[in-house]
Amino acid sequence: MTKTLQVHLQEIKNAKRGIFVPYIMAGDHAQGLDGLFETIAFLENAGVSAIEIGVPFSDPVADGPIIEAAGQRSLAKGVTLAALVQILQQEASRVPLVMMTYFNPVFQYGLDKFLHDLEQTSVNGLIIPDLPFEHESIIKERLKGRDLCLISLVSLTTGIERQKQLVQEAQGFVYAVAINGVTGKTDSYREDLDRHLQQLTDLSPVPVLTGFGVSSPKDILRFNQVSDGVIVGSKIVQGLYEGKTAAVQDLVEFGCQVEKNGSPSST
Repeated sequence: MTKTLQVHLQEIKNAKRGIFVPYIMAGDHAQGLDGLFETIAFLENAGVSAIEIGVPFSDPVADGPIIEAAGQRSLAKGVTLAALVQILQQEASRVPLVMMTYFNPVFQYGLDKFLHDLEQTSVNGLIIPDLPFEHESIIKERLKGRDLCLISLVSLTTGIERQKQLVQEAQGFVYAVAINGVTGKTDSYREDLDRHLQQLTDLSPVPVLTGFGVSSPKDILRFNQVSDGVIVGSKIVQGLYEGKTAAVQDLVEFGCQVEKNGSPSST
């Protein structure tokens, strides 16, 4: 089955433009989930390729302090996976949405019901960071015939043979984790990171997006030279929370105008 997310991102790659995906935390808005589509429209108007929406969870093992705090604020507003899906069913997005959640909320929701209900939304991608590759079949078997991609994550410690295995079965895009640790970490990148990303991009039949710690125009330019685009989370989440919408818009528009060679667009 043709996957909307994969086709959409591949078209951007084929046009030699960088892919830019912002991350937002569902419900981390003054109006809670009622403000979700206001944020989505803001990002769509800035030109994003797709939008990753995080689901708040009490034990977010992959989240750094900024996104974890956003999740806590969202949980305090009573946001749940079921409530998020219900909101997403009410309005369509102009760009594909990618949902990032942990496995426990999905299991509690019910796997078949969850995937069925997602089909009535604009969600075309699913990231479950605590679901090991060896157990992905529990989801992938249920995705046959559905316009929904289960996104593969590749870490810095993933060996070449396992990289080949991961990308061979990848759907939508490959999420290349740029640091060892959680999101938003500001430590220096590893010296061999660019080589690792270029190798992964060369191997992958689907676009490779670099995320975790990507926060500046310099990062965006750098990673568009060795991968197909970036995912920016903590910088956007914090900016939106602090009301710095102009700064967020500037960063997003910059990221959306970068060409595949890592240069700002001439247009």
